Amino acid sequence: MGLTVTATRFPCPGRGPGTGIVAFGASSTRPEASAVRPWPERVTPYDGAMTAEQDAPRVVSASREIAAAPERIFELIADPAQQPRWDGNDNLREAQAGQRIRRAGDVFTMTLTTGSVRQNHVVEFEEARRIAWHPSEVGRRQPGHLWRWELAPAGDSRTLVTHTYDWTLLTDRNRLPRARSTTSEKLMASLDRLAAIAEAAH
Repeated sequence: MGLTVTATRFPCPGRGPGTGIVAFGASSTRPEASAVRPWPERVTPYDGAMTAEQDAPRVVSASREIAAAPERIFELIADPAQQPRWDGNDNLREAQAGQRIRRAGDVFTMTLTTGSVRQNHVVEFEEARRIAWHPSEVGRRQPGHLWRWELAPAGDSRTLVTHTYDWTLLTDRNRLPRARSTTSEKLMASLDRLAAIAEAAH
């Protein structure tokens, strides 16, 4: 089993060359134009004079191989009702069945462990390969953070899965502590739980 954990530091609005397993903002992490929907409105990163926010990595990522086919793994990610089973942040309580994501532009609803409800706006989608969404409070503007999953075949019934949290464009000051606490280790916890579920099905 191979794994890679990396993080970039803000500011990182540009796009650079890939690093192999994990690439932040490279062409490998950017969907085809047909799979991307524009954000509702352009926002700019929080630029307050708080050193902690400036120093914290604004894009964190983790990768590992899972001994299961991409289709099997993607089904666990693209069905919101399955997401609380593998959530390494222990942040998701439940989602109503029947919300399986099929395309960019879909919106699914998730109840958090706090009891709050989030609408998740899907902005990237390629079946069995890539999915990403922006969470928001119900009926409110998306604050600018993004969750992304990327799957790449890695041999016979093996898949390299990369999980990324990107808060480069986060504008809500109240969410900054939570964003800073979302580390690559927490992303890896989700990957490990996802692997346990996907591999148990074999």
